[in-house]
Amino acid sequence: MPPFDTIIRGGTVATASDTFACDIGIRDGRIAALGHDLGEAGETIDAAGRLVLPGGIDSHVHFAQASGPGIVMADGFETGTRSAAFGGNTTVMPFCVQEKGQSLREALKQYHAKADGQCHVDVSFHLVIADPTEQVLGQELPALVADGYTSFKVFMTYEGMALNDREMLEVMAVARRTGALVMVHAENFDAIKFLVDRLEGEGHVAPRFHATSRPIPVEREATHRAISLAELVDVPVMIVHVSNGEAMEEIRRAQAKGLKVYGETCTQYLVLTESDLDGLNMEGAKYVCSPPPRDKPSQEACWRGLETGVFSVFSSDHCPFRYDDPAGKLNPKGRTSFRWVPNGIPGVAARLPILFSEGVVKGRIDLNRFVALSSTNHAKTYGLYPRKGTIAVGADADVAIWDPDRRLTLTHDLLGDGSDYTPYEGMEITGWPVLTMVRGRVVMRDGALVGPKGHGRHLERALSPLAAPRAA
Repeated sequence: MPPFDTIIRGGTVATASDTFACDIGIRDGRIAALGHDLGEAGETIDAAGRLVLPGGIDSHVHFAQASGPGIVMADGFETGTRSAAFGGNTTVMPFCVQEKGQSLREALKQYHAKADGQCHVDVSFHLVIADPTEQVLGQELPALVADGYTSFKVFMTYEGMALNDREMLEVMAVARRTGALVMVHAENFDAIKFLVDRLEGEGHVAPRFHATSRPIPVEREATHRAISLAELVDVPVMIVHVSNGEAMEEIRRAQAKGLKVYGETCTQYLVLTESDLDGLNMEGAKYVCSPPPRDKPSQEACWRGLETGVFSVFSSDHCPFRYDDPAGKLNPKGRTSFRWVPNGIPGVAARLPILFSEGVVKGRIDLNRFVALSSTNHAKTYGLYPRKGTIAVGADADVAIWDPDRRLTLTHDLLGDGSDYTPYEGMEITGWPVLTMVRGRVVMRDGALVGPKGHGRHLERALSPLAAPRAA
């Protein structure tokens, strides 16, 4: 019997810190050896002329999520994780959303039922706290953190989701006691409601006014407030999907003060602008997400945040809806006002090719920072490292093989999701993942799904090294 199940030969391996030529020996789903002349294997994969990278980890995706009356999210766990594999990802982190009046345990039971047996890549849930009752704060959250659900998200906007400042402080206090990491969607709900009402009263209802209703000050103020609340409780916090330089500067200033404040930005804020929402008729609805895409200076600021380390993770915020569908972006209510257009865009498969092409190929970031932003930092931030996020002996054999020179035009049919469009249609891309391996099993090869549904597992996680349990 050969000593390895699989050997990946002849590639250039890159981690967050090093780039080197070596072969990878894989046994029982894990990396068992790195070196040359590793001997025999049941399967040999030729990676000559290719990059061999840790599989991507997208720590901000939405699958199978309730989205309002008559609206259906385009991706469940089967198509969402399939699309992730097409984009070189081996782990995704979706949200388990608690609804008002619902226990967290019941929400998790429902989401696990949706995911079990459906996933092509590994998954791990964040918890969304929408109803922080005494039962949730005192019993459920601490128990679930102990069970490996070590991060949770709070919203400062959206009807039925937004927490007030006292509720956010209570959730943060639980995070301090348990060592969990808090993620914050930072937009001022009352300011948005005020602007939406005023715009609709003036007859401004086209999709482009979605961006007008959520201007930069709305995000900047909420970012500052979230950081201030976290400072009061003395707890680490991750500000997610930052879209502009003013919000980024709030994070940078907090970091300069020594606060444990971390930032995430997403694909749409690097390559889209608010002008994309100004399409004919309802075409602009394809780009409606929150926060909305901004302007060119905001794009440049987000790139600067990635280059300088203000943003430690880069995610997709994949939140897919079909466009030409009454259950999606053209929901009948959506024909009357931007208010009713489902918030979110697809992007889990496009995330890494766009970052590679616009970042590495164009010289904005080097290959090692690409690996850090796309995989390693996610694993470290959310308690999955070193099992995930690197190529090292003992780590899971989660690998993406890239053709760094492949050039193509991005089209929706390359991405494998359940939506009917991509907001990145027509982008010219250099560099593309040609093979995705999850725990030693090839799940995508040359743009075709080759692994079985159900190979992906749910991952319990350790506490984030960014946080540690402390008495309140």
